[in-house]
Amino acid sequence: MSKDQNISVFDKIKNDKHEQLVFCNDESLGLKAIIGIHSTVLGPAIGGTRMWNYSSDNEALRDVINLSKAMSYKSSLAGLNAGGGKAVIIGDPKIKSEPFIKRFAEFINDLNGKYWTAQDVNMSTSDIVWMKERSDYVVGLPKEHGGLGDSSSPTAYGVYVGIKSATKHITGNDSLKNKKVLVQGVGNVGRKLVSHLINEGADVSVVDINKENIENVSGDNVTIVNEHEIYDKTYDIISPCALGGTINVDSLKKIKCDIIAGAANNQLGDDSLVPEILKEKNILYIPDFLINAGGIISVYHEQINDIDEKKVMKMTESIYDKVLDVLDHSIKHSFSTNASAIQLAKDRIKENSKK
Repeated sequence: MSKDQNISVFDKIKNDKHEQLVFCNDESLGLKAIIGIHSTVLGPAIGGTRMWNYSSDNEALRDVINLSKAMSYKSSLAGLNAGGGKAVIIGDPKIKSEPFIKRFAEFINDLNGKYWTAQDVNMSTSDIVWMKERSDYVVGLPKEHGGLGDSSSPTAYGVYVGIKSATKHITGNDSLKNKKVLVQGVGNVGRKLVSHLINEGADVSVVDINKENIENVSGDNVTIVNEHEIYDKTYDIISPCALGGTINVDSLKKIKCDIIAGAANNQLGDDSLVPEILKEKNILYIPDFLINAGGIISVYHEQINDIDEKKVMKMTESIYDKVLDVLDHSIKHSFSTNASAIQLAKDRIKENSKK
């Protein structure tokens, strides 16, 4: 038996003060899911639903605990009156059906507005629409269904202004003209980020294991990098926009850049070791949950029924100043940027818990 299996569920959640875990089961449909609610101090918890064929139920539990906590920090740093939550459905996404999805929506209803969900990994637009038919607590809807539509635009814009802010911190000027930028992953968010960078005159390289994604940007003024040669060159900025865990002990042996700032969630492969290595290599890391908040800002506006794209983008633009706040805190307290972002998020939650 592994060490992790000896730890009780309550031990797993008490250190980070998770409020609630909800285990959902409908054997007739093959539905198994966990809803994690980290905090509702600032407001109802918001976070997407993802479906994944986890290797074990314990792995799913770890994922929902980590992701819901990250959503609390993301909402807090973004200045939203929202808490953090996440849902994971366990199993092969191929087993999804309309009854399956609507049954899951009923479990969300049981929480009576304490948790609001949106689209995440392996969940389609049609899944979200089906969920909305059964539950009011669903956001991130297409425009034709009364939502704000694709949240990849504000997410990409937030990463872009975050990169500019980090650049200003290092150079005193936020211009990205002629800056060498590697974008790892050019799906919906990465592709839009590339457009922002090119428009400002950056020297952009891209890498993606998905050939279709590469084809979608090949007509742009970008350099295509082979995945096996990803860290062979020196860059000003590396922007992870695909998988998490790419900034780890092994990759940092090869990475040569000044700034790491991207949209991918959970970029740090080992929180205990990586920040110190980043410091030793003099690489400025901008926490993902700080600069990829454009998506949560968008769905929050749906939740409060303020369907205004201009307001969403205006609030997303404030990520620029929030990055500078985190960097100032990091210097003042000799914290890593990741630790500073977490501390500022916790401070806002703590302040509101006293009200």
